[in-house]
Amino acid sequence: MNKTHLKIVALLSAMALVLSAEVQAAETSASTKQRPNIVWIVVDDMSCHFGYQGEKLVKTPHVDQLAREGVAFSNAYVTAPVCSTFRSAVITGMYQTTIGAHHHRSSRGALKIHLPDGIRTIPELFREAGYFTTNANADGTRPGKEDYNFVYQRGDLYDGVDWTQRAAGQPFFAQYQLSGGKLRNSKKAYERVKAELDDLVTAEEVTLPPYYPDHPVIRTDWAEYLNSVMYTDRQVGQIIARLKAENVLENTVVFFLTDHGISHARGKQFLYEEGLKIPFVVWGLKYEPAGSVRDELISHIDLSATSLALAGIKIPANMQGRPLFGPQAKPRKYVVSARDRCDETVDHIRSVRKGHFKYIRNYLPERPYLQPCKYKDAKPFMPVLRELHAAGKLNAAQSLHLAETRPEEELYDLTRDPWEIHNLAGDPAYDKQLTEFRGLLANWELETDDRGRFPESEAMYDSDMAPYFEKSRKRNPDQAAILEANIKLMKRWRAAGK
Repeated sequence: MNKTHLKIVALLSAMALVLSAEVQAAETSASTKQRPNIVWIVVDDMSCHFGYQGEKLVKTPHVDQLAREGVAFSNAYVTAPVCSTFRSAVITGMYQTTIGAHHHRSSRGALKIHLPDGIRTIPELFREAGYFTTNANADGTRPGKEDYNFVYQRGDLYDGVDWTQRAAGQPFFAQYQLSGGKLRNSKKAYERVKAELDDLVTAEEVTLPPYYPDHPVIRTDWAEYLNSVMYTDRQVGQIIARLKAENVLENTVVFFLTDHGISHARGKQFLYEEGLKIPFVVWGLKYEPAGSVRDELISHIDLSATSLALAGIKIPANMQGRPLFGPQAKPRKYVVSARDRCDETVDHIRSVRKGHFKYIRNYLPERPYLQPCKYKDAKPFMPVLRELHAAGKLNAAQSLHLAETRPEEELYDLTRDPWEIHNLAGDPAYDKQLTEFRGLLANWELETDDRGRFPESEAMYDSDMAPYFEKSRKRNPDQAAILEANIKLMKRWRAAGK
């Protein structure tokens, strides 16, 4: 073969390589475009009070449409009923108790919590798979709430706040954080709610749960909460409208859920239905009938594994969240939730929901349910509850959560007693159920390495209280004095073995 032929062969080979690379790139690009965008809309402090769930006083057309066209899970539970522990769990797909992130607002002081070896965050897994990752407020203009109880760098998780900044054809994983029930306890925020809603729920229209007294302050607070639900729905509609306007909605799966229940005496921070049970809707699936309602028990950490599975990303073998759809789906027989320290207030409670029963184990039964807590005691309903209880004006159901001590165990038949008022744990007729639940919880604590089995060290407690106290001191010295007194009380009770 002469030199001319060699040059031609070399040129043809080079052209073939270039063409092959271009075809491969095109195939990769096409494959990438087919991967769905994943959007999480996570709302603060809201229980199951949307229109599609039967709440008649609110108008929530956008969330209702997601449920009508998507899949609604009627028995979705959080693994922790307070924001930072919820978020630490969902962003890893792990129980917060397994990764040591079970105390609310921990790892904020000099002593830090690091994720165990082999545990990665969901945004990192999406980034490695080629996704553009974002976390934003409701408007998509600022970084959204993170609140993770471990050491991390925002830049390792998120590419930004606006998914439109991604490369052409790049799929995205976007989180939106909505203030939800917190709107009602912020004067400035609630003024916006009132200004933008046409038809407000009034205190006179409200029907309270039977474990709350019929009092004007509590009625007003509940009405403002329901108005916050409607305002949240408007924000959801705006997010969906933007996805549609950018022509990406058709290839997007939207998850809508809340981080735990309403911030109320028996809600947020506690393991009753009001605190644990959340709305959970998935919209945009191609293989689930529109308007499906699935009644099986799911945990909120299942959101993480499900999102990875829908994006075609391998789920880590050690992830405790489970996919909800497709061949990888593995239904849960029961769900477990946990409450540990919330701010300065030390506690240790676990619950198991299986079938129509709920089991609650109080590991600190000598303490009152409503221990002193600067955050919670500042809510408008708390002084009212305490005053009415002191005056003997609460009935038996309304007094339950004001008790100075607790039973070690609680058992509720949610079919007959959806408000969890009648504790069956002392009834011999339910000994079989109690024995089963004790075993389920004990095994779960060992199998998942529940780190709440061991008290938080005083050094870690002090480390987390230091910045919390300093922040309170600068903002409001009177509140800082309350916090300081609560911290001292927690230490006295611990020293006394209470």
